[in-house]
Amino acid sequence: MEGVRSGGPRGRWGRALALGVVAAVLLGWVAVAAPFTPTAGAVPPPTPAPVADPAALVRPLDGTGSGPISPGTVGEFPGADLPFGMIQWSPDTTPDAAASGGGYSYADTAVNGFSLDHLSGTGCPSYGDVPILPTVGPVGPTPAGTSDSFSHADEHAAPGRYAVTLGPAGIGTQLAVTTRTGLSRFTYPATAAANVLVKVADSANPATASSVRVVGRDELTGHVTSGGFCGTGGNYTLYFVARFDRPFTGAGSWDGTSVSPGSTSCTGSACGAYVTFDTRSDRTVMMKVGISYVSGADAADNLAMEDPGWSLGPVQTRATASWNAALGRIAVGGGSPSQQRTFETALYHSLLDPDVVSDDNGEYPGSDGRVHRTAEGAHYANFSEWDIYRSEIQLVSLVAPKQAGDMVQSLVDDGTENGWLPKWAIVGGDESQMNGDSADPIIADAYAFGVRDFDVHRALAEMVKGATEAETGHGLEIERQYLSQYLSQHFVPADSLDLTSIDYSIGGSVTLEYAIDDFAIARMALALGDHPVYQSMMQRAHNWEYLFNPATGYLQARAEDGSFPAGPAFATSQFEPGGQLGFEEGNAIQYTWAVPQDLSALASLMGGDAAAVGRLDTFFTSLNATRYQPYDWAGNEPSLWTPWEYDYVGAPEQAQATVRTIADELYADAPVDEPGNDDLGAISSWYVWAALGLYPVTPGTGDLALASPLFPTVSVLLPDGHRLVEHAAAASAYAPYVHRLTVTGVTRPAPAPSCSSVPSRTGSTSAASSTAWTQPWLPASVLTTGGVLTYGLSSRPDPSWGTGPGAAPPSYGTGRLPAVGFSVPSGATAVAAGQTTTVQLSAAAAQPGVSVVHWSARGAGLTVTPSSGQLEVGGSCPSSAIGSPPTVTLTVGAAAPGSFVLDVTMEDARGTPLPPVTVDVQAG
Repeated sequence: MEGVRSGGPRGRWGRALALGVVAAVLLGWVAVAAPFTPTAGAVPPPTPAPVADPAALVRPLDGTGSGPISPGTVGEFPGADLPFGMIQWSPDTTPDAAASGGGYSYADTAVNGFSLDHLSGTGCPSYGDVPILPTVGPVGPTPAGTSDSFSHADEHAAPGRYAVTLGPAGIGTQLAVTTRTGLSRFTYPATAAANVLVKVADSANPATASSVRVVGRDELTGHVTSGGFCGTGGNYTLYFVARFDRPFTGAGSWDGTSVSPGSTSCTGSACGAYVTFDTRSDRTVMMKVGISYVSGADAADNLAMEDPGWSLGPVQTRATASWNAALGRIAVGGGSPSQQRTFETALYHSLLDPDVVSDDNGEYPGSDGRVHRTAEGAHYANFSEWDIYRSEIQLVSLVAPKQAGDMVQSLVDDGTENGWLPKWAIVGGDESQMNGDSADPIIADAYAFGVRDFDVHRALAEMVKGATEAETGHGLEIERQYLSQYLSQHFVPADSLDLTSIDYSIGGSVTLEYAIDDFAIARMALALGDHPVYQSMMQRAHNWEYLFNPATGYLQARAEDGSFPAGPAFATSQFEPGGQLGFEEGNAIQYTWAVPQDLSALASLMGGDAAAVGRLDTFFTSLNATRYQPYDWAGNEPSLWTPWEYDYVGAPEQAQATVRTIADELYADAPVDEPGNDDLGAISSWYVWAALGLYPVTPGTGDLALASPLFPTVSVLLPDGHRLVEHAAAASAYAPYVHRLTVTGVTRPAPAPSCSSVPSRTGSTSAASSTAWTQPWLPASVLTTGGVLTYGLSSRPDPSWGTGPGAAPPSYGTGRLPAVGFSVPSGATAVAAGQTTTVQLSAAAAQPGVSVVHWSARGAGLTVTPSSGQLEVGGSCPSSAIGSPPTVTLTVGAAAPGSFVLDVTMEDARGTPLPPVTVDVQAG
């Protein structure tokens, strides 16, 4: 699935040009260079009707396979579920599924059971609690290890339902669900020994406690305590109540060492139970189950409140209606059947998590170990926060605004209960996975996309607390690791280990994440009128500049003494299991583009837009290169926004081509449907945005970067009832390029000053009834007013569209440092004792205009000449005219052998400190 092309993203479209022209002509449009006009006398094709039954196009088995790129498992599961539902009832397969967070591997041919809860697309095993398996014949001595064979030919999965036939006996299993309950039908051969095995303690991760009890002749109750997601220590308890539509003829239990026929209870760490039916005259057994993370009584109450009765049809019908209501918020028309299936499946997978963990009475397990009750709405958990803040929470906010409000309120409540916002909220606690403080952008993203149904002021207070107070006395529950170093140095040292997750080194990546988190807090503070917090957090939002090394042109992780590694930014000598030293799940080249809040400054520091485009072109010569190559890794989150960043550096046609190439080559209607772990819908949500030709690049804002729509018609129902409509008659696999865009009903933002030299755009101009749109982005106002976008598309790029002065999407420069210093050689040098060497000192401009940089150099045990001075950095607009940075030559000497550090402090004309330049000097 790794895509390697020559000549950058344009190569694929150049090779496909002939087919593209044919396709465009067949659609009634001529694919030619600008100006883009219809064929004379041609009549545009009729507008394709929107998909009427999107749930019917979803393929839950897509995403259950493993691809060649590590991590290869997509990790999705095919079982019965509702949007954000608590119960996610799905088969767990064996033996390969042990590596899949979803519990199911398409390569497997046996089912271990149908467990009641799952996570979609995680890289670690999780949940999979209380597998239930129908069998025939003797239970045997090891029922917990029993499995049965199946074939995909006898399997059917659809939103809200699942069915399969098991084993040589041909046992039919059908599942359907409500939010917190499920209904199953088991169809056995005629036998006196038709069993239902309830593997109470057989969770995906080890159980620490379990129990089961036979109640009367038609009910089982029990619980299991498990946890340890990705090796961390948090536990949760799932309670269940299972009822049958007729009395069973026998029952028994097991405790991990022996099976006890006739036993009605078990308590321990390895419990299970079975019930037996006589199906010689009636081959069908119905079972319904309710679950709760609070108590057995709540599980029973949930079952009573949502009781599906004993008929699968109505439950399945209601589930389909729920899914069609959610999926139908984005209606697409046209495109190929495969494209429609891929789109609806991606949208489906985007709406599985986070999921409800509160009961019908509002009770839920709090992160403080106590039971709480929601004031209104539901409480949610299972937030893969680092993964979903880039695009999924924005999509959920559009499609399910009420649920999004409850999700954000859940994070805020978790923060109140535990004292700190969670990093990876799971049932009853925080698994604290991945670096960063990603609750901050999740909250700000939802707010920017119109979600208001949460305590916004308490949310901001929790965000500020986590960003300003060092956490103590909470064991491994750390909201911001290395906060004191981040605040004092403006960066975290490269080799700092992730203390609460896999022990990757995270100094560079966590510095970038904290800068994004601080920007998100600033956006919330600005929206709520807290200008002191806004100003202070915007200063911190530019701490990424401390990692930019103009000597290499990339971001790099600094060592404890402030020095950069010697040599190029990407170095195989720095490899470790997590990626490159200082970068969790990635490398310096991949993380260089993780500056969505101020991409114009990033481009300026690189030497201007043209230099940034050149680096992007190189970056995208490989599309899914894993953490050990200096190219795009489309299957992992830090690369999700990078293809859209072409819009910010004057090359929107490259954004259009690259987004479409990734969508076409790395996503599919197939068991391997995505380029990596789906991570609870994160990778799926990227595809949804790509198919719309829109993307929320900058967290905490409603700005939408543009590519081009995949479908001829799109209609998005916005939270306030307005619609955002896209018409693209020439849309096809070979027409990604925008030649014309006409917009109706959207207020045009005022153009940014050339080179984006101010923090962001201010003001707006009114849109006419139909306006030619020449900016490769849409303002946040479109999320409330809606509008109609009419595209002219072609198979040939139009370099003139979207590239005019001030056309780029906003960069947010409040608090930006005007320049960044550097040295050549960078990071380290050597000198003979008693001799001297030279170090070139320079600085690069982060924005247009001339900046004066004052510098002072010193080093214990070193002589430095000159030891102070100033540099004039920058030039005129456009940024491509900034020119070469000025340089001063330092003569550095050491009288004796040893290791020394050359420190160069810098400040601007106002006395504001700039990132220091540090060079390790080895004298010998």
